[in-house]
Amino acid sequence: MASVGEATVKDSHVEKKKKPPARYWEEPQEEGKDENKVATNEEKIETVQQQQQKTPKAKKRKKEEEQRHGNKVMSGKLDPFPGPAPVPEDRVQKFKRKEKAKKPLRNNSKLKDMITRSEEASEMAQKQAARFDLLLPEDAGFLEGDEDEDTCTISQEDIAEAVDIASGAKYFNLQLSQFGPYRIDYSKTGRHLLLGGRRGHVACIDWHSKQLMCEINVMESVNDVKWLHSETMYAVAQKKWLYIYDSNGIELHCIRKFNDVLRMQFLPYHFLLATASSTSFLQYLDVSVGKEVAAICTKTGRLDVMCQNPHNAIIHLGHSNGTVTLWSPNQKEALVKMLCHQGGVRSVAVDKTGIYMATSGMDKKLKVYDIRAFKPLKSYFLPAGASCLSLSQRGLLSAATGDIVQVYRDVWSSPVTKPYMAHRVRGTVWGLHFCPFEDVLGVGHGEGFTSMLVPGAGEPNFDGLDANPYRSAKQRQEWEVKALLDKIQPELISLDPTQLGQVDHATFQQRHQDRVQALGYDPLAKEKFVPKFKKKGRSSTGNVEKRKKQVAHEDQRDVIKKSVKAKVKVEKERSEKKKKRTAALSNKRSALDRFQ
Repeated sequence: MASVGEATVKDSHVEKKKKPPARYWEEPQEEGKDENKVATNEEKIETVQQQQQKTPKAKKRKKEEEQRHGNKVMSGKLDPFPGPAPVPEDRVQKFKRKEKAKKPLRNNSKLKDMITRSEEASEMAQKQAARFDLLLPEDAGFLEGDEDEDTCTISQEDIAEAVDIASGAKYFNLQLSQFGPYRIDYSKTGRHLLLGGRRGHVACIDWHSKQLMCEINVMESVNDVKWLHSETMYAVAQKKWLYIYDSNGIELHCIRKFNDVLRMQFLPYHFLLATASSTSFLQYLDVSVGKEVAAICTKTGRLDVMCQNPHNAIIHLGHSNGTVTLWSPNQKEALVKMLCHQGGVRSVAVDKTGIYMATSGMDKKLKVYDIRAFKPLKSYFLPAGASCLSLSQRGLLSAATGDIVQVYRDVWSSPVTKPYMAHRVRGTVWGLHFCPFEDVLGVGHGEGFTSMLVPGAGEPNFDGLDANPYRSAKQRQEWEVKALLDKIQPELISLDPTQLGQVDHATFQQRHQDRVQALGYDPLAKEKFVPKFKKKGRSSTGNVEKRKKQVAHEDQRDVIKKSVKAKVKVEKERSEKKKKRTAALSNKRSALDRFQ
């Protein structure tokens, strides 16, 4: 029988140390290993020495495993979708802005690095834009009728009742019969509306909130109105001269160099106001500095048909002889002359991609052209012709015939047999303009102004850094400063904007020859090496010759390159002559050919 003291020692009330719970980041321990086994001092010393010996190799092995299995998550499992999410190619092509530049043939490492970095930044921006395209909140929609129902028979009242309250409020009429007919223009953000009546009435409206910004009467006839770079300034082409006003109706400038102006177009990225006059002059005004950039006499008579190409800032003018001419401020002659109609041209419109151009003429035809090839794609006959044309951001074409406004869809991709929408206004249409970023078509006519609802006309998503309809005054000021810093010079306006990144070698060589003739020597020629004079006997004849020999191989290299190029050129000419001789001999027929 055991004593009481022995029992207390064997059956202790203190429990053994429990096994800690297993964690997912810990590796499973080997079976049969006793955790509670107490190691001796010798075993501890041996294990420490082994760990110290294996530490560098173990660290290296661990690093390699981490690199090999870098896609592991905290649970230790491999990531089934490693790397960034793939982006569809068609979506990436949607945001493509330019082709890859050709790298220089010479060993200009600095230029090659710059081109490589710019291409990498462009590709990254392109992929990011395509990736975030899924997050855009809005999508474009179109009007769809019931079975056997034409969408052109649906009235504006029915559309306004069917849509939500905010969208229905965008359909309204302004009865201004006293000073009509009216020319109209929307600001770049699409929030502000500018009205100019033929009899002198000018008004600025924040048409979203229906708030009147200013209203004046200039007491003389108004031919056209146009917003400038922001909603704080606008230009009015009056009977005699061109005037600039602010959003409060205060006259800022009277520009008497621009007289008898009939039509105006503003180039937002160049800060240029282009005007066409009744005296056949096309003039450009830089509104950032207030100077005339160019004055071109077109010699084609009265200029009352005008539009711009948003892609390359080229001005399109329509003339009474049926031609459409393309103009740039860099040349005094027309870049292109196209014969579009058998009668006079009444209206011209170009889409935002700069590919398609729509024209209407006195021959009652509506034609669509591909500007890249300068060839007609489609031709439509309208019973009464079209006096005004306008293209929306989504490719809808509006045409006004008298007091009827018709909207067409996909006029350049497939033949159109009937209009997409139609609406009759109260007077003869004088001006048409689609509102940016809104499904709204503004119509200026003899009895005032009408705002039509056209589903699918506007771009649903806007770029907040370029044209933000909801920007504050501070944001507008910051945008204006940035836009002035990024202003494009008028010398860069050309038919093909992609040519700006290329070098005109022929022009460079011609300028270099003219410079050589003017100076009497070649400034780019390599000067002969003359050793610098050194003191303390270091400029002796032997030392000077040694320094000359150190750079002599560079001159020899240039001479060898020139001789090799000359030899290659001669051999190429000989081979071409030989090929021509063999071709001539093979084509020559002999008298024995008839026996074959």
